[in-house]
Amino acid sequence: MNKIEQLINGQFVSSATSQFIEVTNPADNSVIAHAPCATDAELASAISSAETAFSTWKKVPVPERARLMMRYQHLLKEHHDEIATILSEETGKTFADAKGDVWRGIEVVEQAANVCSMMMGETVENVATNIDTYSMIQPLGVCLGITPFNFPAMIPLWMFPMAIACGNTFVLKPSEQDPKTPMKLAELFLKAGAPDGVLNVVHGGKDQVNYLLNAPAIKAVSFVGSVPVGQHIYKTATDNMKRAQCFAGAKNHSVIMPDANKEFVLNNLVGASVGAAGQRCMAISVAVFVGDSKEWIPELAERIAKVTPGLWNDDNAGYGPLISPQAKARVLQKIQEGKEQGATCLVDGSDFTLEGYEGGNWVGPTVFSDVKVDMSIYQEEIFGPVLCCMVVDTLEDAIKLVNANPYGNGTSIFTASGAAARKYQSDIEVGQVGINVPIPVPLPFFSFTGWKNSFYGDLHAYGKQAVRFYTETKTITARWLDDDIPSGPNMTIELK
Repeated sequence: MNKIEQLINGQFVSSATSQFIEVTNPADNSVIAHAPCATDAELASAISSAETAFSTWKKVPVPERARLMMRYQHLLKEHHDEIATILSEETGKTFADAKGDVWRGIEVVEQAANVCSMMMGETVENVATNIDTYSMIQPLGVCLGITPFNFPAMIPLWMFPMAIACGNTFVLKPSEQDPKTPMKLAELFLKAGAPDGVLNVVHGGKDQVNYLLNAPAIKAVSFVGSVPVGQHIYKTATDNMKRAQCFAGAKNHSVIMPDANKEFVLNNLVGASVGAAGQRCMAISVAVFVGDSKEWIPELAERIAKVTPGLWNDDNAGYGPLISPQAKARVLQKIQEGKEQGATCLVDGSDFTLEGYEGGNWVGPTVFSDVKVDMSIYQEEIFGPVLCCMVVDTLEDAIKLVNANPYGNGTSIFTASGAAARKYQSDIEVGQVGINVPIPVPLPFFSFTGWKNSFYGDLHAYGKQAVRFYTETKTITARWLDDDIPSGPNMTIELK
């Protein structure tokens, strides 16, 4: 068997476990590797090595830690296509999509290389007679990252480079569904000169996660994934008095005003809804058409119907397969429920198969219209290439619809009206807002700011009002269109 190794105390080691999880190629479900379920002894060793390394790593000068990240980002760029190939083979993502996954992670490492200015404290002279006060930013200790399958390069790189640049050490538990990509990231990190024990990588499922969450030496936890798992991790971590940030589910709406640039809107909605097979927490899964813009729905459906899934190395593929048979079964179930509950299925991808790869986790692009708020395809995150189209009369109706949804990860509005854009970004209860931008994902020097059931974090403990004050920071990404350039933007403004 091709057994995935673990990184413990600077060494890549084989697990002594008898329990392994099959890692499969989503295109045909053939087994490509086996990920170990780490033993308790291995988990304890990883934590211990991180704890030991912290005692010296926290004293390393901040510029030296930043230079490690500079070397690391150079290696990531040098091996960019190699990492993307590994990622594509185990996730099914198209090569272009995989390269984007890797690049967004590299951007975070570049931000970690600028950590010096972020580590500055504060001083006040004469807070009392002849008394000065200084505050210093110091590392916490051993941090834990639990990452999902859908971005196996970007999301681990969200976590361990920033934590380590700040003087912490790290234990990473990546998704068991695509562990080869994180292991390549770890290999390059060692090559960049990371000391033994600063980064450790272990594998497994729920039992391994629970062991890590209950380990006293781990001081902080970062998680990205589904709502039920996020709630469990947040509760378990905080019950153990750990800091925790858990980014969870989403149901992202895009509001289309009648004055928007039709061609621009339709082109952007296609990729934002079914790109990456809809397996991203920032995908647009609900398109809300205001007033006469509802006339665009049939043409949108026609364009989405032309998107063809395919293999990762097929340049004509719109997206790849879903990650697993279980993910496919869930998406197909939701599509069926949508039909049964009265939505109109304008495009049905339920029966899609790829010739020669009939055993893969394929679902074709799917579009529903006449969607109502009580339908399961609206209430639940589908995490597949499925777009729900809804119609409202006014912008105020659209805002009420979005604000009533329990999720608050991202949203967008397409409009030529500055007043409408200003009202939407001001009144909407969602953390990340795009104006003429389909997916408003901020760059690393901004916060990733999900609200409501899309995020569980430390500051929830302060109560509802304090949470709103401290954590509900919006990232507004605006793209103002010029009528003379209907195919694209002429200026991008980012506001925080």
